[in-house]
Amino acid sequence: MKGIPMQTGVLRVLRATAASWWRHKELRRTGQSAQARQIEGETVLRDLGYLRQAATLSNAHVTCGEGGTFLHLGWTTVSTFAPIERFPLAAPAVARGTPFIDIRPVNNVIAFANLPRVARDGSVDPDLSGAGRPVSLTTYIDTVERLGARIVNDPRPRQSI
Repeated sequence: MKGIPMQTGVLRVLRATAASWWRHKELRRTGQSAQARQIEGETVLRDLGYLRQAATLSNAHVTCGEGGTFLHLGWTTVSTFAPIERFPLAAPAVARGTPFIDIRPVNNVIAFANLPRVARDGSVDPDLSGAGRPVSLTTYIDTVERLGARIVNDPRPRQSI
């Protein structure tokens, strides 16, 4: 069973991350270990839910830029100011196949600011146009890749030459 070690590893990372939060450390320091464990358990369950969404939503994706890393899950976005390597939710999502868009190589800030956005619910309204209009994830990737972004777990169909 190939998936079990990955799941165990993900759980370990999520538990360690939850236990390292300053609020949880403070609860333990003040003798409120049971409450800290309860909140940590809730945090791990929430994060596992985010990972399930990343695996099942067609428009889920991770972006990483100078402003941090974002896990886009339709109407929910989970983010941190850290790079993907230090974001315990984004790295496992990408490892499990969620598309990753690395925008750190993009230099044209104005063109990037004028990009459309990925449709949150997967639907696209063809009547809308301009910056911020909703487009499919694959259309967004086509556009941002032309600006120099790197793509991992590309969901676009492969073109045969």
